[in-house]
Amino acid sequence: MSSTSSPAETSSSRRWLALGLIAAAQFMVIMDTSIIGVALPEMQADLGFTPEGLSWVFNAYVVAFGGLLLLGGRLSDLFGARRVFSIGWGLLAVGSLMAGFADGVAVELAGRAVQGAGSALIAPAALTLLFTIFGSTPKELTKALALYGAAAPAGGTAGVFLGGVLTEYASWPWIFFINLPLAAVVLLLTPSVMPKGMTRPGSLDLAGAITVTAGLAAVVFAIVRSPQVGWVSAPTLVTGVVGLALLALFVVLQARRREPLMRLGIFQAPNLAAANLAQFMLGAAWIPMFFFVNLYLQQVVGLGAFASGAALLPLTVTIMIGMVGVAPRLIARFGPKAMTVSGLATLSVGLVWLSFIQPDGSFARDVLPASLVAAAGMAMAFIPSLGLALTSAAPEEGGLASGIVSTSYQIGSALGLALMTAVASAFGADRVGDAVSQTDGFSAGLLGAAGIAALGALLAAARLRPQVPDTATQEKSKAVA
Repeated sequence: MSSTSSPAETSSSRRWLALGLIAAAQFMVIMDTSIIGVALPEMQADLGFTPEGLSWVFNAYVVAFGGLLLLGGRLSDLFGARRVFSIGWGLLAVGSLMAGFADGVAVELAGRAVQGAGSALIAPAALTLLFTIFGSTPKELTKALALYGAAAPAGGTAGVFLGGVLTEYASWPWIFFINLPLAAVVLLLTPSVMPKGMTRPGSLDLAGAITVTAGLAAVVFAIVRSPQVGWVSAPTLVTGVVGLALLALFVVLQARRREPLMRLGIFQAPNLAAANLAQFMLGAAWIPMFFFVNLYLQQVVGLGAFASGAALLPLTVTIMIGMVGVAPRLIARFGPKAMTVSGLATLSVGLVWLSFIQPDGSFARDVLPASLVAAAGMAMAFIPSLGLALTSAAPEEGGLASGIVSTSYQIGSALGLALMTAVASAFGADRVGDAVSQTDGFSAGLLGAAGIAALGALLAAARLRPQVPDTATQEKSKAVA
């Protein structure tokens, strides 16, 4: 006997398939930052990178990604999120082909930059689409944000796994070619499952786009390069000052334009600035933790790259369960402010605990329990602060709000990692082979990250405005619990 689906069921299935594509976008954006780590030695040998230049396989992606996020969000508002989402995936595929077929340093870095540009279009457009599809129902929006957020740690861990497997059993170009099948599936399904979205009449503020993109790229460039050349070196200071000057010029231009790239008044929306600050502090605390724990497991405990990636699986699973299964109920019961503050505080506690790592330590004793506490804190804080940043803006500025919050997290991640790397190096983390000095350095970096998370909790407590949880959702949550 045949059966047919009702229009409502068909619409619902398309919405959740659309969420799957949006989560795939988050997964891919994060995976592309972590998958290259294991392959770098082979890429250096094949392409002729210098030891100093090898880091730019990572940095070229990060600079382009961070510099173009705000522009990507604005383009989503003007030309439609679905269109920008598709263009971003097309760029990511082109960049992946360039990077995989590269026969020299210049082509490889160009391919990575194109990948970063594609991701800078994908990320804010994906958040805009998510809000468009689920924003009318707060409960469903929280669930959708939870699934979207959980895709990030999954992508980070998958990148470590796949990078090791593909490099060992195939060859390094496959870490880029693996993007192509997913890009093809997303591009094929997007027209049928994603809403077309709204477009807005008006022109693109080219002067604003150029100044903010160049300014953000220069600031990110200075940050990610500073651990190699020094924080007070001429290249760092000059690039940083130029970047800040361009951003100041951007603010002046936006105040004078009739149709600015970023309406400055958007930051007057309740909670938008405070929620972005919380996302900034989350990135600045979380990414150094992930970085130092991985180095500690490999360089001190002695695990291989693949084994250290496997060791991070409990952390990843904890975040995913926390974001998808626990955080939505807690947000409904206690509200997003309380969850953001408590999540950042819990993250800080976990980082302090992690700082007690020992030179003769082990994963089970020194890393596992503390990392699970930190993961629980990240799971509690990420979803409510992201939701506040998106819902505080007017619907017609959803793309801009998505671009701002994505930029906040990425700039926070880059700045936090660079600062804590400098702290760790000052305490001996760069003395490879000296387990005591390296452990002292990693511990100092983890303590610094704990301070960032604690400061984030205090700022969130002071600046976020409480929201009254939805009564019906709250009662239902209590009943289920």
